[in-house]
Amino acid sequence: MSLNLTDITLTYPDGAGRLTALDHVTLEVPRGSLTAVVGPSGSGKSSLLAVAATLITPDAGTVTIDGAATTGLTRAELADLRRRRIGIVFQQPNLLPSLTAVEQLQVMAQINRRSPARARPKAMELLDAVGLAGEADRRPHQLSGGQRQRVNIARALMNEPTVLLVDEPTSALDHDRGAAVIDLIVRLTHQQAAATVLVTHDRTHLAAVDRIVEVRDGRLRVPAAR
Repeated sequence: MSLNLTDITLTYPDGAGRLTALDHVTLEVPRGSLTAVVGPSGSGKSSLLAVAATLITPDAGTVTIDGAATTGLTRAELADLRRRRIGIVFQQPNLLPSLTAVEQLQVMAQINRRSPARARPKAMELLDAVGLAGEADRRPHQLSGGQRQRVNIARALMNEPTVLLVDEPTSALDHDRGAAVIDLIVRLTHQQAAATVLVTHDRTHLAAVDRIVEVRDGRLRVPAAR
């Protein structure tokens, strides 16, 4: 298993008490597969993604990536793990306004202390994979919303992560563009052999995913009906 969450419990301060965001959640996601996590707003979906991304440390339970538990790692070690093993596609692309599409990807190599110039062929390969090779030199304001989201996805794959975490990628897109983005994530998950978790409240485009699970009141329930 590339991503394994075992008996995760996460609580937040809530007045004099604690609010339970995740309640003994266990989730296994093999490499090369896509698990969609659905549920209403406030159900715990975003908390689950943040724990899987090692951005939040749970009260209890274990996050395991590529067979190695993250328990006990320092902040610096967790940051290094995210750079090397985890790709995150945020709900909003948050592209750097001054950089072209290809430079958005090249900067990821620079963060990993690799030469941006040497990373350009890999960046162009990923832009081609998301159908944007012809837009490589365009800046964010010159791209459509769907194109910016595809750059966002390509950027998350730049360092060849084994775990890909995707947060509500279609929330700002129309129906057709949303469907295209989900199809792209499914295809790249299989091509890149990533263990992908897709968080969404919209089940419209999920016919092609490998598995659907549902979070309600912090608990992971039986896979939702397909």
